[in-house]
Amino acid sequence: MILPTPKEKNQWEEEGYLVFENAIQGEDLKRLQTTFDYWADECKAEWLDRVEAGEAVATFYDIPNPLEKDPIFIDIIDYPSYYGALMEFTNHDLILLGPQVRTVAPWPVSYTGWHPDVGYDNPLHIKVQIYVNDVEPGGGEFGFVPGSHKPDSGPYARPMRQESMTGHKTFPGTAGTAIMFNSCGWHVSMDNHSDIPRKSIILIYEKRTPGRIGPGQYASISEYCQTPERRKLFSLDG
Repeated sequence: MILPTPKEKNQWEEEGYLVFENAIQGEDLKRLQTTFDYWADECKAEWLDRVEAGEAVATFYDIPNPLEKDPIFIDIIDYPSYYGALMEFTNHDLILLGPQVRTVAPWPVSYTGWHPDVGYDNPLHIKVQIYVNDVEPGGGEFGFVPGSHKPDSGPYARPMRQESMTGHKTFPGTAGTAIMFNSCGWHVSMDNHSDIPRKSIILIYEKRTPGRIGPGQYASISEYCQTPERRKLFSLDG
């Protein structure tokens, strides 16, 4: 397990985010890209039907039930390059809430505005966003306001234009980059002005709360969770 350095710990506490360049690379990255593209294509028709029926938005879509589609989506949950930091920051009491395997279509306006995901009274809530393809500036890259995870920060207001957010930082990156952030902080997907869909995977974690995730939620993938560590991560033992 790769634990964060003192410098990384300080940045996490003060800024609320860490960037892991080349977090996934080599054959693992190729496998992730191939599997992502396969299932995104397989699920696209269903998504378009839902868009036509007014049941889904046209600006992004997620592969449904990704953990059941291929073991690579399970393997990245506790991937070594960032898993040690997740465990360190949650005092080794981490649970998975769920993944979002997401394609963001080129669109002049982002599908979401600046926001935090949870309040300051919520148990530590962490997301890891993994770029599956290269994300250039203006290509729907992740944006975050450093320090906005702190209770004494702000106040913040959602601006009309993404780039007008006070004190924000954007994170273009190459395929395999992972961005970990405290979900109390204000963040966004920037507008995608390119002609390339942004492909990313958003992994959602939290410091364990009793009863937060029932043992049945991930029962369908229990065959891939044989170690005590994985069973705890996926809340398979209650």
